[in-house]
Formats: sequence, structure tokens, C-alpha cells
Amino acid sequence: MKELSLDDRPREKLLRHGVAALGDNELVALVIGQGSRIGGALSVANDLLAAHGGIHGLARSAPDELARVAGIGRARAAQVVAALELGRRTLARSPTARLRVGNPREAAAYLLPRFGSRPTEQFGVVLLDSKHRVTRTTILSSGTLNTSIVEPREVFREAALGSAAAIIVFHNHPSGDPTPSPEDVELTRRLASAGELMGIDVVDHIVLGESRYCSFKEMGRL
Repeated sequence: MKELSLDDRPREKLLRHGVAALGDNELVALVIGQGSRIGGALSVANDLLAAHGGIHGLARSAPDELARVAGIGRARAAQVVAALELGRRTLARSPTARLRVGNPREAAAYLLPRFGSRPTEQFGVVLLDSKHRVTRTTILSSGTLNTSIVEPREVFREAALGSAAAIIVFHNHPSGDPTPSPEDVELTRRLASAGELMGIDVVDHIVLGESRYCSFKEMGRL
């Protein structure tokens, strides 16, 4: 970035004017740190954003996908993924504050920042106490781009080990579309039936998209 004037260099611009003054490409350039033989950090950042459809696309991309862009490589891909994960974690509630989930919207607000923009499908469970406060959230299965395999016994083993009074199950759709599939509907039915036998209430099954969600409870399916 030596070709830029001092005031236009992302680092100096941030220090002089604050982080809000930087564009997406400038923030990514700071994370990357340096350019490559084919271009400076800003040029590489622009190529990276263009290849993945902007910052939302970056959040849904795996490290090996990022590394395919010229000038990135595995080390810089890891830096970008780490920065995105830090951003997700800033949205997380303090671990000392136990969140009470009273409705699907509150559950989605808790889950979307953490799991909505993942490049592979993940299935997890939120353990709740008798007052529907979150005690633990665990990923039980990570699949390929559109496949996640989970069995009810795995879900309720986790619930029993955590002494949960109730649970919310969830998974993400890497496509960004949270519309439940027929397999999602069948799995929900099996989980609800198993919950009745176990005496552990399945409060909801939430399917996460990039920024939207689908709740089986809201749809009247639970």
C-alpha cells in the first residue's frame, strides 16, 4: 500500500478517523496485512471480496475456499477466518449472564450470529433449565455442504448428561435459505416423539439461514 498517500492507507486512516471510516476492502486489507507479488493488500482484499460476494460471503466460506484467491494462501485465509470468528463472538452474551429463551425470536437472536453463516451444515442442541434459561449449547454433528447426520439418541444423551429440562435443536442451511426440507420435518417428528418418552420437552427446532430463520414452533409443527 506504499502507492497510497499516508492519509489513505487503511492503518493510518483508522488511527486518524476511526474504524467506521474504513470500507470493507480496507478492513480486510488490514487483516491480511501485506500484499503479494501481484498486488498490494488492498488489491488482494478487493479480489477476495469479489470472489466471495462481499463480507457476507466471506463469513460463509471455509479457509480452503479463501486460500484459492491469488495472494491469500493458507496463512492469510486462517487470519481472515479468525477475524470473522472474533466478530461473531463479540455478539455473544457474556458467559456470566444466563439467557432466558422465551420465544422463537429470542432463540433465533441467540443462534443466528453464532451459527447462521457457516460454510458447512451443523446440527446442535441448546440445553435449557426448568425456567428455559440456556445452560449449554453444543454442536453434535458437522456435515458436508448440505448433509448433517444426527440421531435422537445423541441429542437426548447430551440433554441427559446436562440435566436439561428442555431443549431447542437447531441446524443451519449453508445455502442461506432456512426453508425446512422434508428430512428436517421427519427429524423434528422423531425428536418430539423421543422427547415425550424421555420427559424432556423439545421446545423448538430452528433452521438457520444467513440472516433469517424458520421455527417449527412458529409454524405450528411443534
